[in-house]
Amino acid sequence: MLGDLALDVVVAPNGPLVGGTDVPGRVSLRQGGSAATTARVAATLGARVSFVTSVGRDAVGRSLVADLTSAGVGVRAFHATAVPTARIAVVVSDGERSFVADRGAADALPPAHLEPAWFRRADLLHLPAYSLIGRPLAEAALRAVELTRAAGGVVSLDLASAGPLAAGGREAARRLVRSVAPDLVFATAAEADVVRGAGDFADLLELAPVVVIKRGSDGASVLARRDVAAAPVIRFDVATRPFRAADPTGGGDAFDAGFLVAWLRVPRDRWRSVAALRRGAVAGNAAAGRYLASRRRELVLG
Repeated sequence: MLGDLALDVVVAPNGPLVGGTDVPGRVSLRQGGSAATTARVAATLGARVSFVTSVGRDAVGRSLVADLTSAGVGVRAFHATAVPTARIAVVVSDGERSFVADRGAADALPPAHLEPAWFRRADLLHLPAYSLIGRPLAEAALRAVELTRAAGGVVSLDLASAGPLAAGGREAARRLVRSVAPDLVFATAAEADVVRGAGDFADLLELAPVVVIKRGSDGASVLARRDVAAAPVIRFDVATRPFRAADPTGGGDAFDAGFLVAWLRVPRDRWRSVAALRRGAVAGNAAAGRYLASRRRELVLG
């Protein structure tokens, strides 16, 4: 995994916000960052996980690295000097979230920090699209892709967030995805719309041989290319028992972890095997459900 590690400042008001005054609620400090959460959940599922990231030289960065390390993740952190560790304000209301992101050190990872030895035994490199937008983080991500492919590993990409992805327009978003030529793409329907436009979800198979559309508590849709002219596309839905989380933050990242860990455990033909892809989607939904149902512990700064 390579990407963001951040302090989430989660604000959950007990009722509607009112301008010019205060309302009761809960404010929590938690480990955040899309890539970091995927790494954490994958480690809890028994995977051997290395996570490359950048934090500031501050108490927040030290605490986040220690917290993730205690969860079984091998953290290889670059400590930036000029910017603070990333901080994200998350306002949660009626099961919906709004974010204010101060990415700070999250985008400061230099390619020179990466060591080829870290990638020699890598089966897979997972990136959120955030890792392709900021600089020099994007250059580090592309270098990590090169090192992973040289080791025989594959690359997965989560489109991560519709807003940043759409900032430069559809063609720019498609170029961003093509820059890593991912083997597998994760996206919500809204994120997929940014890249595919008015076309069918199957159009995304131009960008990756496997595409997983995450639909929250409604399950997932899986599409894959196959080398059979009569049936060129595998396409199926995986339904789950609906649930409603008070705070859905991180659920999609946990899904990615569950899918990837289960999918990688299939030794052969995982690309075109409906059973392998279905196994991944079911495991992803289960991992997201467990993560959102768990009581996520509050980060202690020190």
